[in-house]
Amino acid sequence: MSSVPVTTWSLEQTSPSDLLPAAAPEGDAVRIVRAEVPSPEFSRFLYASVGGDIRWTDRLGWTHARWAEYLGRPGVETWVAYERGTPAGYVELEATGEGVVEIAYFGLLPAFRGRRIGGHLLSMGTARAWDLATRWPDLTPVKRVWLHTCSKDGPYALDNYLRRGFTLFDTKVELEADLPTPGPWPGAFLGD
Repeated sequence: MSSVPVTTWSLEQTSPSDLLPAAAPEGDAVRIVRAEVPSPEFSRFLYASVGGDIRWTDRLGWTHARWAEYLGRPGVETWVAYERGTPAGYVELEATGEGVVEIAYFGLLPAFRGRRIGGHLLSMGTARAWDLATRWPDLTPVKRVWLHTCSKDGPYALDNYLRRGFTLFDTKVELEADLPTPGPWPGAFLGD
């Protein structure tokens, strides 16, 4: 099996004032809503549908029970962007330590990319990361929001994070197996 170099960039904000919000899409067609009821089925749908064409594979083998356990943890939230009632993308937040929140996953379904939804979704997701402890009173107030992205993500991913006020704190290049794109479900075609 061949290998490909993958660059991973880690970025952070250390104050809510670091956030540089994107403009919301015009009109009221896009809404961002918290999925307040943990749903392994819905979260797996989002994960596979957003990441299927960019090789998100680490959670594909998770069982229903593992999804349920993860989603039921205090400080794990899923915020979903809808365009006229259809899921367009999501942001998954995870409290990872004393005052630290990771944007664990962020992205849009392929049909919704390039339509100015991503910057708005990232802005709203980052703002919700900063105020996460207000919804989870047992958590420490947030002092840092961080994330990572890699060269397998879309061509505008890193730039979107930088434009939202994230700063780079680490870069790594590693060889990874050149796996086929799994698609949102086995055998799915993500064509035109």
